[in-house]
Amino acid sequence: MSAKKLLALWGLKWNPFIAELPHEALWVTPKIESFACRVEQLVQEGGFALISGESGTGKSVTLRLIASRLSALRDVSVGVLERPQSNLNDFYRELGDIFSVTLIPSNRWGGFRALRERWRAHLASTRIKPVLLVDEAQEMAPKVLSELRILSSADFDATSLLTVVLAGDGRLLELLRQEDLVPLGTRIRTRLNTEAASREELLELLRHSLSKAGNGSLMTAELMDTLVDHSAGNCRVLMTMCGELLAHGMAQEVERFDEKFYLEVFQPRPQRVAPKKKARV
Repeated sequence: MSAKKLLALWGLKWNPFIAELPHEALWVTPKIESFACRVEQLVQEGGFALISGESGTGKSVTLRLIASRLSALRDVSVGVLERPQSNLNDFYRELGDIFSVTLIPSNRWGGFRALRERWRAHLASTRIKPVLLVDEAQEMAPKVLSELRILSSADFDATSLLTVVLAGDGRLLELLRQEDLVPLGTRIRTRLNTEAASREELLELLRHSLSKAGNGSLMTAELMDTLVDHSAGNCRVLMTMCGELLAHGMAQEVERFDEKFYLEVFQPRPQRVAPKKKARV
């Protein structure tokens, strides 16, 4: 979607309904704000944090907020695990790449020792604390999660070498209940459970998105009520519907969106049924 056309048609600086929003445009609830502050405090000591919730309830947005805030701190180095479903060898390869340590995946003991020594030396010489963010953590193998737990601590758990923020849906909570992962579950020091948004929260999200993009009056109040009522409490569903309206509005060069336009886009058109031919006698 052309940024120039968005600006020309509606005065929008960006598409307010896409996932790749500027950080300043993210909608942050008091609950997410509180969790982000707790993670900032956790980084000073190290340990595990957990974000859980169903798809479209704000887990990835929370991770983006945390990554942005921590990256702005001088004494923090933030890494993102891009492939949570990796086996142990690939897991070590990716960690080595993230933290600039040359590892030989076939030598897990060597890789384990190299990473821990790297983190120890880094902490001692620079006081810079490493942080690892993992989205879709429900895809991680139990062996990899166990390895991450052991790798991130030293001195009989007295020293935390790494801060880890795991984010995933309900399957992650089930995973952490497995017997082998109970030790990891007990080490999670702060949690956030993202839930279905209330009607008021969805309206606030929609108003915030439009206002930050530059045109708070693009949609009528009646249309915003209709969109929220059809979103089932899910932020992603709301943004998807709004994005579809925006795409159709651009094609038709609609000046302002209202309920009539919503019905044109989403209401299925009745199919014309051909009249039955009378049987010949």
